[in-house]
Amino acid sequence: MTPITEVEGRRLALSNLDKVLHPVTGTTKGEVLHYYATVGAVILPHLRDRPVSFLRYPDGPDGQLFFTKNPPPGTPSWVKTTPVPRSEDPRARQVVIEDLASLMWAANLVVEFHTPQWRASSPAVADRLVFDLDPGPPAGVVDCCRVALHLRERLLADGLEAFAKTSGSKGLHLLVPVVPTPSPRVSAYAKELAVEAEAALPGLVTHRMSRALRSGKVFVDHSQNAAAKTTATPYTLRARALPTVSAPVTWEEVEACAAQAGRGAPSRGPGDPFDPAALVLLMGDIAPRLELYGDLLAPLFAPERAGAVP
Repeated sequence: MTPITEVEGRRLALSNLDKVLHPVTGTTKGEVLHYYATVGAVILPHLRDRPVSFLRYPDGPDGQLFFTKNPPPGTPSWVKTTPVPRSEDPRARQVVIEDLASLMWAANLVVEFHTPQWRASSPAVADRLVFDLDPGPPAGVVDCCRVALHLRERLLADGLEAFAKTSGSKGLHLLVPVVPTPSPRVSAYAKELAVEAEAALPGLVTHRMSRALRSGKVFVDHSQNAAAKTTATPYTLRARALPTVSAPVTWEEVEACAAQAGRGAPSRGPGDPFDPAALVLLMGDIAPRLELYGDLLAPLFAPERAGAVP
Protein backbone atom coordinates (compact mmCIF):
# COMPACT_ATOMS: atom_id res chain seq x y z
CA MET A 1 0.00 0.00 0.00
CA THR A 2 1.40 3.41 -1.02
CA PRO A 3 1.39 5.88 1.89
CA ILE A 4 -0.55 9.09 1.32
CA THR A 5 0.63 12.23 3.07
CA GLU A 6 -0.53 15.84 3.00
CA VAL A 7 1.95 18.66 2.37
CA GLU A 8 0.66 22.23 2.48
CA GLY A 9 -2.82 21.03 1.59
CA ARG A 10 -1.69 18.78 -1.29
CA ARG A 11 -2.14 15.03 -1.11
CA LEU A 12 0.96 13.10 -2.16
CA ALA A 13 1.42 9.38 -2.73
CA LEU A 14 4.92 8.45 -1.53
CA SER A 15 6.19 5.14 -2.88
CA ASN A 16 8.85 2.54 -2.01
CA LEU A 17 10.00 4.28 1.15
CA ASP A 18 12.14 1.30 2.22
CA LYS A 19 14.03 1.06 -1.09
CA VAL A 20 17.80 1.50 -0.60
CA LEU A 21 19.01 4.26 -2.93
CA HIS A 22 22.57 4.80 -1.65
CA PRO A 23 24.01 1.33 -1.11
CA VAL A 24 27.22 2.17 0.78
CA THR A 25 25.30 3.78 3.64
CA GLY A 26 22.03 1.88 3.21
CA THR A 27 20.19 5.18 2.81
CA THR A 28 16.55 4.59 1.94
CA LYS A 29 14.15 6.59 -0.17
CA GLY A 30 12.22 7.47 2.98
CA GLU A 31 15.37 9.03 4.44
CA VAL A 32 15.93 10.97 1.20
CA LEU A 33 12.39 12.35 1.40
CA HIS A 34 12.96 13.30 5.03
CA TYR A 35 16.13 15.13 4.00
CA TYR A 36 14.28 17.26 1.46
CA ALA A 37 11.49 18.01 3.93
CA THR A 38 14.15 19.14 6.41
CA VAL A 39 16.07 21.40 4.01
CA GLY A 40 13.02 22.70 2.15
CA ALA A 41 13.39 26.21 3.56
CA VAL A 42 16.91 26.59 2.14
CA ILE A 43 16.67 24.70 -1.15
CA LEU A 44 13.39 26.30 -2.27
CA PRO A 45 14.82 29.83 -2.76
CA HIS A 46 17.43 28.31 -5.11
CA LEU A 47 14.71 26.50 -7.09
CA ARG A 48 11.95 29.12 -7.27
CA ASP A 49 11.38 30.83 -10.61
CA ARG A 50 13.97 28.62 -12.34
CA PRO A 51 13.01 25.88 -14.82
CA VAL A 52 14.20 22.58 -13.39
CA SER A 53 15.90 19.73 -15.20
CA PHE A 54 15.86 16.35 -13.47
CA LEU A 55 18.48 13.63 -13.41
CA ARG A 56 16.36 10.68 -12.32
CA TYR A 57 17.81 7.63 -10.57
CA PRO A 58 14.77 5.73 -9.26
CA ASP A 59 16.75 2.54 -8.58
CA GLY A 60 19.80 4.25 -7.08
CA PRO A 61 23.07 5.31 -8.74
CA ASP A 62 23.77 1.78 -10.00
CA GLY A 63 20.45 1.63 -11.83
CA GLN A 64 19.23 3.50 -14.88
CA LEU A 65 19.98 7.23 -14.88
CA PHE A 66 18.18 9.53 -17.29
CA PHE A 67 18.15 13.31 -17.70
CA THR A 68 14.88 15.03 -18.53
CA LYS A 69 13.84 18.60 -19.09
CA ASN A 70 10.19 17.84 -19.88
CA PRO A 71 7.61 17.52 -17.08
CA PRO A 72 7.49 13.80 -16.17
CA PRO A 73 4.38 11.81 -17.07
CA GLY A 74 1.76 12.18 -14.35
CA THR A 75 2.93 15.63 -13.20
CA PRO A 76 0.07 17.00 -11.08
CA SER A 77 -1.84 19.97 -12.47
CA TRP A 78 -0.89 22.02 -9.41
CA VAL A 79 2.85 21.75 -10.11
CA LYS A 80 3.86 24.91 -11.92
CA THR A 81 5.46 24.75 -15.37
CA THR A 82 6.93 27.48 -17.55
CA PRO A 83 7.57 27.80 -21.30
CA VAL A 84 11.19 27.04 -22.27
CA PRO A 85 11.16 26.93 -26.08
CA ARG A 86 13.78 24.74 -27.73
CA SER A 87 14.69 24.46 -31.39
CA GLU A 88 13.36 20.90 -31.53
CA ASP A 89 10.21 21.80 -29.56
CA PRO A 90 9.15 25.47 -29.57
CA ARG A 91 6.24 24.65 -27.21
CA ALA A 92 8.37 22.91 -24.60
CA ARG A 93 7.71 23.54 -20.92
CA GLN A 94 9.64 22.69 -17.77
CA VAL A 95 8.72 22.25 -14.13
CA VAL A 96 9.27 25.09 -11.67
CA ILE A 97 9.47 24.07 -8.00
CA GLU A 98 7.74 26.86 -6.09
CA ASP A 99 6.68 25.27 -2.80
CA LEU A 100 7.27 22.39 -0.41
CA ALA A 101 4.52 20.23 -1.91
CA SER A 102 6.12 20.47 -5.37
CA LEU A 103 9.54 19.76 -3.87
CA MET A 104 8.31 16.60 -2.16
CA TRP A 105 6.47 15.46 -5.29
CA ALA A 106 9.71 15.80 -7.28
CA ALA A 107 11.81 14.18 -4.55
CA ASN A 108 9.49 11.16 -4.63
CA LEU A 109 10.58 10.64 -8.27
CA VAL A 110 14.19 10.35 -6.97
CA VAL A 111 15.96 13.15 -8.80
CA GLU A 112 18.93 15.44 -8.82
CA PHE A 113 17.79 19.04 -9.27
CA HIS A 114 19.56 21.09 -11.94
CA THR A 115 18.80 24.74 -12.68
CA PRO A 116 20.05 27.43 -15.09
CA GLN A 117 21.70 30.70 -14.10
CA TRP A 118 18.57 32.67 -15.07
CA ARG A 119 15.00 32.92 -13.86
CA ALA A 120 11.87 31.89 -15.71
CA SER A 121 10.67 35.49 -15.44
CA SER A 122 13.79 36.66 -17.36
CA PRO A 123 14.85 33.88 -19.76
CA ALA A 124 18.51 33.90 -20.81
CA VAL A 125 19.25 36.88 -18.55
CA ALA A 126 21.64 35.55 -15.90
CA ASP A 127 21.65 36.69 -12.29
CA ARG A 128 24.47 34.25 -11.44
CA LEU A 129 27.81 33.34 -12.95
CA VAL A 130 29.10 29.82 -12.31
CA PHE A 131 32.38 27.95 -12.58
CA ASP A 132 32.44 24.16 -12.26
CA LEU A 133 35.91 23.11 -11.08
CA ASP A 134 36.35 19.48 -12.14
CA PRO A 135 39.62 17.71 -11.26
CA GLY A 136 41.20 15.23 -13.65
CA PRO A 137 42.95 12.47 -11.65
CA PRO A 138 45.39 12.47 -10.02
CA ALA A 139 44.26 16.05 -9.30
CA GLY A 140 41.65 16.27 -6.56
CA VAL A 141 39.66 18.61 -4.38
CA VAL A 142 42.82 20.21 -2.91
CA ASP A 143 43.73 21.37 -6.42
CA CYS A 144 40.18 22.62 -6.94
CA CYS A 145 40.49 24.69 -3.77
CA ARG A 146 43.72 26.27 -5.03
CA VAL A 147 42.02 27.21 -8.30
CA ALA A 148 38.94 28.48 -6.44
CA LEU A 149 41.07 30.88 -4.42
CA HIS A 150 42.73 32.18 -7.58
CA LEU A 151 39.34 32.77 -9.25
CA ARG A 152 37.95 34.37 -6.11
CA GLU A 153 40.71 37.01 -6.15
CA ARG A 154 40.39 37.55 -9.89
CA LEU A 155 36.64 38.07 -9.62
CA LEU A 156 37.12 40.40 -6.67
CA ALA A 157 39.40 42.56 -8.83
CA ASP A 158 36.37 43.13 -11.06
CA GLY A 159 34.07 43.86 -8.11
CA LEU A 160 32.45 40.43 -8.08
CA GLU A 161 31.95 38.25 -4.98
CA ALA A 162 32.23 34.47 -5.25
CA PHE A 163 30.71 31.77 -3.04
CA ALA A 164 31.79 28.13 -3.01
CA LYS A 165 29.89 24.87 -2.80
CA THR A 166 30.83 21.26 -3.26
CA SER A 167 29.73 19.72 -6.53
CA GLY A 168 28.58 16.62 -4.68
CA SER A 169 31.08 14.69 -6.77
CA LYS A 170 34.84 15.37 -6.93
CA GLY A 171 35.04 19.12 -7.36
CA LEU A 172 33.75 22.55 -6.43
CA HIS A 173 31.33 25.07 -7.87
CA LEU A 174 31.78 28.83 -7.60
CA LEU A 175 28.62 30.94 -7.71
CA VAL A 176 28.76 34.68 -8.29
CA PRO A 177 25.73 36.98 -7.97
CA VAL A 178 25.62 39.39 -10.91
CA VAL A 179 23.42 42.26 -11.99
CA PRO A 180 21.03 40.68 -14.53
CA THR A 181 23.06 40.33 -17.72
CA PRO A 182 22.38 38.52 -21.02
CA SER A 183 23.72 34.98 -20.80
CA PRO A 184 26.03 35.34 -23.85
CA ARG A 185 27.88 38.21 -22.16
CA VAL A 186 28.24 36.27 -18.91
CA SER A 187 29.46 33.24 -20.87
CA ALA A 188 32.07 35.29 -22.70
CA TYR A 189 33.37 36.85 -19.48
CA ALA A 190 33.52 33.47 -17.71
CA LYS A 191 35.52 32.04 -20.61
CA GLU A 192 37.92 35.01 -20.45
CA LEU A 193 38.61 34.28 -16.79
CA ALA A 194 39.03 30.55 -17.41
CA VAL A 195 41.57 31.26 -20.17
CA GLU A 196 43.37 33.71 -17.86
CA ALA A 197 43.47 31.10 -15.09
CA GLU A 198 45.08 28.58 -17.42
CA ALA A 199 47.74 31.15 -18.37
CA ALA A 200 48.36 32.03 -14.72
CA LEU A 201 48.39 28.42 -13.49
CA PRO A 202 49.46 26.42 -16.57
CA GLY A 203 50.38 23.24 -14.71
CA LEU A 204 47.17 23.24 -12.74
CA VAL A 205 44.33 24.56 -14.93
CA THR A 206 42.82 23.83 -18.31
CA HIS A 207 39.86 25.70 -19.74
CA ARG A 208 39.25 23.11 -22.45
CA MET A 209 36.97 20.12 -22.09
CA SER A 210 39.12 17.58 -23.93
CA ARG A 211 39.83 14.58 -21.68
CA ALA A 212 43.32 14.33 -23.15
CA LEU A 213 44.19 17.75 -21.65
CA ARG A 214 42.68 17.20 -18.20
CA SER A 215 44.93 14.60 -16.57
CA GLY A 216 46.33 16.05 -13.34
CA LYS A 217 44.65 19.41 -13.93
CA VAL A 218 41.48 21.19 -12.87
CA PHE A 219 39.07 21.81 -15.72
CA VAL A 220 37.54 25.26 -15.21
CA ASP A 221 34.21 24.60 -16.89
CA HIS A 222 32.75 27.96 -17.90
CA SER A 223 30.20 26.45 -20.30
CA GLN A 224 27.40 26.18 -17.74
CA ASN A 225 26.80 29.93 -18.12
CA ALA A 226 25.22 29.29 -21.52
CA ALA A 227 21.47 29.84 -21.38
CA ALA A 228 20.76 26.22 -22.38
CA LYS A 229 22.99 24.73 -19.65
CA THR A 230 22.26 23.92 -16.02
CA THR A 231 24.19 23.30 -12.80
CA ALA A 232 23.39 21.13 -9.79
CA THR A 233 21.13 23.19 -7.54
CA PRO A 234 22.48 24.04 -4.07
CA TYR A 235 21.47 21.36 -1.53
CA THR A 236 20.49 18.75 -4.12
CA LEU A 237 21.45 15.17 -3.41
CA ARG A 238 23.60 13.53 -6.09
CA ALA A 239 23.25 10.11 -7.71
CA ARG A 240 26.32 8.61 -6.02
CA ALA A 241 27.00 5.51 -3.94
CA LEU A 242 27.19 7.81 -0.92
CA PRO A 243 24.36 10.32 -0.34
CA THR A 244 26.52 13.31 -1.21
CA VAL A 245 25.07 16.81 -1.40
CA SER A 246 26.09 19.82 -3.49
CA ALA A 247 26.37 22.08 -0.47
CA PRO A 248 27.99 25.43 0.37
CA VAL A 249 31.32 25.61 2.16
CA THR A 250 33.10 28.51 3.84
CA TRP A 251 36.12 30.21 2.33
CA GLU A 252 37.99 29.27 5.50
CA GLU A 253 37.38 25.62 4.65
CA VAL A 254 38.54 26.18 1.07
CA GLU A 255 41.69 27.93 2.29
CA ALA A 256 42.44 25.16 4.79
CA CYS A 257 41.96 22.56 2.07
CA ALA A 258 44.20 24.40 -0.41
CA ALA A 259 46.93 24.59 2.23
CA GLN A 260 47.24 20.79 2.07
CA ALA A 261 48.76 20.95 -1.44
CA GLY A 262 51.91 18.83 -1.51
CA ARG A 263 51.52 17.53 2.04
CA GLY A 264 50.25 14.06 1.20
CA ALA A 265 47.58 12.31 3.21
CA PRO A 266 46.75 14.07 6.49
CA SER A 267 47.05 12.34 9.85
CA ARG A 268 44.12 12.19 12.22
CA GLY A 269 45.22 13.25 15.70
CA PRO A 270 44.73 16.43 17.76
CA GLY A 271 45.97 19.49 15.90
CA ASP A 272 46.04 17.63 12.59
CA PRO A 273 45.89 19.58 9.34
CA PHE A 274 42.57 19.97 7.57
CA ASP A 275 41.36 16.73 6.00
CA PRO A 276 40.18 17.36 2.43
CA ALA A 277 37.67 14.55 2.93
CA ALA A 278 35.79 17.06 5.10
CA LEU A 279 34.66 18.67 1.84
CA VAL A 280 32.68 15.55 0.97
CA LEU A 281 29.37 16.57 2.50
CA LEU A 282 26.73 13.90 3.06
CA MET A 283 23.02 14.17 3.65
CA GLY A 284 23.46 13.87 7.41
CA ASP A 285 25.98 16.72 7.52
CA ILE A 286 23.62 19.38 6.22
CA ALA A 287 21.28 20.02 9.15
CA PRO A 288 24.17 20.60 11.61
CA ARG A 289 25.86 22.92 9.11
CA LEU A 290 22.66 24.89 8.65
CA GLU A 291 22.42 25.31 12.42
CA LEU A 292 26.01 26.54 12.50
CA TYR A 293 26.11 28.74 9.40
CA GLY A 294 22.60 29.19 8.06
CA ASP A 295 22.53 29.27 4.25
CA LEU A 296 26.03 30.34 3.23
CA LEU A 297 24.59 31.13 -0.20
CA ALA A 298 21.93 33.54 1.10
CA PRO A 299 23.95 36.52 -0.25
CA LEU A 300 23.07 35.33 -3.76
CA PHE A 301 19.60 36.76 -3.10
CA ALA A 302 20.78 40.17 -1.83
CA PRO A 303 20.66 42.69 -4.71
CA GLU A 304 23.39 44.80 -3.12
CA ARG A 305 25.83 41.86 -3.34
CA ALA A 306 25.39 41.50 -7.11
CA GLY A 307 28.20 42.92 -9.24
CA ALA A 308 28.24 44.17 -12.80
CA VAL A 309 29.83 41.89 -15.38
CA PRO A 310 32.65 43.91 -17.04
